[in-house]
Amino acid sequence: MDQRIHDHAEVLVDWSARIEDGDDVVLRVDEGAHDLAVAVAEKLGERGANVLPVYGSDEVESAFVRGHDGDFDQDPDFEVAMLERADAVLSLRGQHNTAAKAAVSGEKRSAYKKSRTAIKTRQMDTDWVSTLHPTRAHAQNAGMGYEEYKDFVYDAILRDWESLADEMANLKDLLDEGSEVRLVKEDTDLTMSIEDRTAVNSAASVAYDSHNLPSGEVFTAPEATEGEVYFDVPMTHDGVRIRDVRLAFEDGEVVDWSAEVGEAALEDILTTDEGAKRLGELGIGMNRGIDRFTDSILFDEKMGDTVHLAVGRAYSSCLPEGEEGNQSAVHVDMITDVSEDSRMEIDGEVVQRNGTFRWEDGFEG
Repeated sequence: MDQRIHDHAEVLVDWSARIEDGDDVVLRVDEGAHDLAVAVAEKLGERGANVLPVYGSDEVESAFVRGHDGDFDQDPDFEVAMLERADAVLSLRGQHNTAAKAAVSGEKRSAYKKSRTAIKTRQMDTDWVSTLHPTRAHAQNAGMGYEEYKDFVYDAILRDWESLADEMANLKDLLDEGSEVRLVKEDTDLTMSIEDRTAVNSAASVAYDSHNLPSGEVFTAPEATEGEVYFDVPMTHDGVRIRDVRLAFEDGEVVDWSAEVGEAALEDILTTDEGAKRLGELGIGMNRGIDRFTDSILFDEKMGDTVHLAVGRAYSSCLPEGEEGNQSAVHVDMITDVSEDSRMEIDGEVVQRNGTFRWEDGFEG
């Protein structure tokens, strides 16, 4: 087995999930992530944890949803019970077919997601971490050869996370102290309130309230969004390609939208429920180990020189105690490239121009 798979497993178990002796761990494994699951299970055994492997597949889930009449049971008790007992949930993504969900209607996909809100909430109450094992399907999506893609994935994952956390703390401090963010670029002029919000220094560890490996972003939960934004980075959502998205906001809500490709899928997302038309996240990518777009949101949204916004659910870690924030069955990230002719302001002060932060060499104030 490639030594990097063992290194990936060690980072996941020790740095990201902080697994300890006696922890009960649910190990969710995609059909293409078996090798990583073997390496992770070995590490969990060495740490004295208890493990319950749960093997999944987008094709299996799609077959179930497609065959169902659409009146799904709300949060089946057996799955809720499993998560209530879990200390951590480690999700090892790695599909053989990244478009497996495309055969399911948007209406049924939305109904299925809404039927699992308590399941999603309970998983998020654990020390959950999601990561990806490189497969040929993901390499194909990225337009890369398999060996090249593996190098790309491990360059993004096997990093000096402590040093990156120290750098990202600069932006966290600015966001924590700020009241309003403005993003300006071609076809984009958007303002968002971040008053009383707490930014998350997403350094790929639950110790930082960070739940993705790789990570490398700073994010918060905006509100009172006004203006227009253009997302020029393509994405695939539930197996459907979406490209060149434009959203217009008034009083914090999307009032107009369009997409050059996949507009019906975009509409399905935005009409899932009332909260799906409001922002749940503003994220700024800072992982410069990710140097190209690969049509995987796990990587693309963390890339340096990008900003992403998510419609739907807000993360509680960004909110004041006692405040619910935006609620939705969805949380869908969309990405815009800020490497050229762009600026981000906090309370009127430019903190990033053309992808360069004010503490970096080459910043133009």
